[in-house]
Amino acid sequence: MNLLTDTATQSNSSTSPSKPSSLPPEALDLAAKLFNAARTGSTPLLSQYLTAGIPPNLTNHAGDTLLMLAAYHGHVDTVYLLLQKGADPNVLNDRGQSPIAGAVFKGYDEVVGRLWKGGADVWRGQPNAVEAAVMFKKEEYLRLFGIREEDLGKGEQQVGFIVNTLVLYYT
Repeated sequence: MNLLTDTATQSNSSTSPSKPSSLPPEALDLAAKLFNAARTGSTPLLSQYLTAGIPPNLTNHAGDTLLMLAAYHGHVDTVYLLLQKGADPNVLNDRGQSPIAGAVFKGYDEVVGRLWKGGADVWRGQPNAVEAAVMFKKEEYLRLFGIREEDLGKGEQQVGFIVNTLVLYYT
C-alpha cells in the first residue's frame, strides 16, 4: 500500500502515486507527523487533521492504519477519536494483524474494550484476538468477547502453533 493511502477510498486512477517516493516531500512529512501522532497518542493534533479532511483509514508503508498504531501503543483516547471519526477497526496491516489482536497481545485492557465496542472483529487477522487471548491466558478478554474456553476446541498442538505465530509476528 502507498504511504498516504485511505484504505476505504483507494483509487486506481493514473494520477494516484504508485510508490511513496513519488509523493512530494511535504506530503511525506505530513504523513510522518500523523503516524507519529497516532503512535504517541497526540489526540488533539490528530483531531485537527481529521476534522480538516485527513482520511481516518490512512495507512503507512507497512499497511498500519492510524488506529493500528494508536491501539498497539495503548492510547485509548486516540483510539476513541479515530473510531468516532470513522476509522475501520477491522483493517489488517500487511502482516495480517488487526488492531484488537495487537491490543490483546500488549495487554491494553481499555483499548481492547474500546475496539470491541467499536465493532472490531475478534476473529479477523492472523493471529486473531481470540488466539492471542488464549495464548496469553487473558480470560477476561474471552469473557468480553462472549467466548468460553471450552468452546474454542484448541488442542495442545494448536496452542503451540499460536505461540510460534505470535512470536514471529510481534517480535
